[in-house]
Amino acid sequence: MEKTDQSTDDQEEIKRKVVNAIKDVYDPEIPVDVYELGLIYEITVYPVNNVYILMTLTSPNCPAAETIPSEVKTSVSSIEGVNNVEVELTFDPPYSQDMMSEVAKLELGFL
Repeated sequence: MEKTDQSTDDQEEIKRKVVNAIKDVYDPEIPVDVYELGLIYEITVYPVNNVYILMTLTSPNCPAAETIPSEVKTSVSSIEGVNNVEVELTFDPPYSQDMMSEVAKLELGFL
């Protein structure tokens, strides 16, 4: 029987919960969650259950630029077992519709 690293399993479980929490955050102008829109570039769960999220917005001039990252942080912070959450905003690489999931493209009529 193969021995698994408990902390790695725990980190994967936290990461799954983080993705689910992020899927509760929507861009107010688009009826698709920010994860499916492709706005999340990176999710890192550290061994002490601190979470780092690198994300972007659909545009640097997005009217929800102040609220979306804070909603992501609040949603992820509410997960039991998560300690600290850091959300970093970047515009490199610039967002494009190619970053959307198939689900988002279908929802928005691009497929």
